Amino acid sequence: MAALAPFPALAAMPQGFEQWHDGFRARALAKGVSSATWSRCMGRIEPDMSVFNKMRKQPEFHEKIWQYINRRVSDWRITAGKEALRKNDALFARIERDFGVERGTLLALWGVETAFGDPLVQKNHMRPVFPSLAALAWNEPRRRAYWETELINALRIVDKGWSTPEEMRGSWAGAMGHSQWMPEVWLNVGMDYDGDGRVSPFGKPDDALGSTARYLIKRGRYHRGEHWGYEVRAPGGASGSRSYAAWAAAGVQRADGQAFPQPNASAKLWIPEPGGPAFLLGPNFYAVRSYNPSMNYALSICHLGDRILGAPPFIQPFPGSERALTLAEVQEVQTRLTQAGFDTGGTDGRVGNDTMKAVKDFQARVGLPPDGYAGLKVLAKLRQGL
Repeated sequence: MAALAPFPALAAMPQGFEQWHDGFRARALAKGVSSATWSRCMGRIEPDMSVFNKMRKQPEFHEKIWQYINRRVSDWRITAGKEALRKNDALFARIERDFGVERGTLLALWGVETAFGDPLVQKNHMRPVFPSLAALAWNEPRRRAYWETELINALRIVDKGWSTPEEMRGSWAGAMGHSQWMPEVWLNVGMDYDGDGRVSPFGKPDDALGSTARYLIKRGRYHRGEHWGYEVRAPGGASGSRSYAAWAAAGVQRADGQAFPQPNASAKLWIPEPGGPAFLLGPNFYAVRSYNPSMNYALSICHLGDRILGAPPFIQPFPGSERALTLAEVQEVQTRLTQAGFDTGGTDGRVGNDTMKAVKDFQARVGLPPDGYAGLKVLAKLRQGL
């Protein structure tokens, strides 16, 4: 039986796609993509039109910073992170020797991006990247050149023999593998850290995690051997950037009372919310922002990394915050919601969009603010049988 193309053709292509497809083929071949790779990946491509809804969709949940952090620095991720470290301790030790990037940071990025490489994330939440990138390169006018470049990068990856169009599944925007690389990062920063002759963010985590450390250094200017920063107690009026020693002289102390281990390193004071915790942020906090520019994301990554390695929660709570639910409590919320007729997408203690939507619908039914946050108030209402 003849081999089938990985992506079947539509009976009728969207208007204008075939014209773009023919023109892009010439541009891709001119950039060095082989005819064989073109035919394999793009010959009978069907654009994934659902990506445009993904692009336009506004965030459904408006989280306060403590909710954002609690959802990412969850009991499930801390527990699973400890297990991921146990299984890969030698790999993280090697990365720390080679790059000086702390294992906590890499574990947290891995956990937040793909739940430590969970195959169910790959199966249920990722899609073939060539149809997605083809749709964006054809019909996303604001960044068409960017998407065409990423599509050519993806073709080059196949040309190099590093992957196949069937294996290359990712987010709607084309981010792939354990640590969610865009094709450009895969090509230009990725490295063959396991020595199998190809660079791959899939399968064994060696290439993905080693290359993520390399990315933080090359793109984020990560400082070898420095911690990302510390929760501190700061007197009113303190601001700016200076050395830890200078901060200490100005009355800024670590919240846990310990000394700053590298007094000559520099840090910037950040107080996300008045009355909440304050932080001195070193260069490696901003290295994490090279991965995702959100300050809340970077703080979640840095705090999750610390928690996986045994650190406690922040000492000073955010105003109006509540503690994060335990794994058992999250599972109880999911079980009770499911029994009440809401679809949480499972009862494994991991809070994704399905659970958040179920919580939001439940909150609306019982008169709680419908923010989608699975917290103590929601659990208490569920226990009342409302």
